[in-house]
Amino acid sequence: MTESCATDRRCEVLSGVLLGTAVGDALGLPAEGMSRQRIQRRWGGQWQHRFLFGRGMISDDTEHTLFVAQTLLQHPDDPAAFQRCLAWKLRLWLLGIPAAIGLATLRAALKLWIGFPPQRSGVWSAGNGPAMRSAILGAYFATDPNRRREFVRASTRLTHTDPRAETAAQAIADAAAWAATGAGRSDDWLATLPRLAVDEEWRILCQKLEEARASQRSVRDFADALGLRDGVSGYAYHTVPVALYAWLRHPGNFREGLTDVLNCGGDTDSLGAIVGALIGAQVGVKGIPPDWLGEICEWPRSLALLGRIADGLARQRAVGIAHGKIPYFWPGLLVRNPVFLIAVAAHGLRRLAPPY
Repeated sequence: MTESCATDRRCEVLSGVLLGTAVGDALGLPAEGMSRQRIQRRWGGQWQHRFLFGRGMISDDTEHTLFVAQTLLQHPDDPAAFQRCLAWKLRLWLLGIPAAIGLATLRAALKLWIGFPPQRSGVWSAGNGPAMRSAILGAYFATDPNRRREFVRASTRLTHTDPRAETAAQAIADAAAWAATGAGRSDDWLATLPRLAVDEEWRILCQKLEEARASQRSVRDFADALGLRDGVSGYAYHTVPVALYAWLRHPGNFREGLTDVLNCGGDTDSLGAIVGALIGAQVGVKGIPPDWLGEICEWPRSLALLGRIADGLARQRAVGIAHGKIPYFWPGLLVRNPVFLIAVAAHGLRRLAPPY
């Protein structure tokens, strides 16, 4: 972490979002797709890094957040230029054969490669891909709601065109903005959520969030109320309400918030990434458990790189001049990605054995 991040609140917030995303993603990755019951039988709800010899590695949730942050460093003022630059990052990312890529994102990236322009590459999907990468936009544009909405829309429509995906992404960005500024009461922020969309499903979800908040129900009980007893799916209107409730239920408590949401099972890496980003925006790097942070083993997209990107974003926001992307040794991915794929395959094979 740079010296400026130790003293500058803006940098601390942005670092908390980026590193919180990485920690939540890495913790949840080994359990992705598992039911809550199997998670309990296998690990007893004790969360620690288990992806590779007791260490954690990041997946697409953190990678996409990193791409968005790097693109912001290049194009902080023009949503169209931001979208075009982010499109190239997704094209190049696909060449690395990423594991467990979402179907909608895969289709969008393929459309980009065959010549579709970024404004027409999105596919009709309400997956949670845009939501998992929108917290950094919310934290960066925390005091600029109009620009925040424009950039979230540009990021979302690059891959997903279903309005529900955009509503969910806007909700996470707005939550991150509130977490970054700490302005007002969380109940007041929660009351603004229904205004993000006019569809009945979103209105009902917001009502259930308010009711659960008022009665202080557990995160697990809230997931049950949404019919998600076997795990939270990757549908944006499942992932995002549960993630938002876990953040609201455990304000400022990174360990408890992550533990409760990961114990819900299902799309645990995205749930962890989103909740980690939101609580990270509140508590900064100092509020992330050191054992969870220190046991992530990543290169070349390392935690140190995320810290430098946060520092660059904070400096850029302060002076109003594009900083430029932070360089790193990207050829190292030629070594890293095969190791990651082998570890993913090993986890898949392990799931063939009990406990079921």
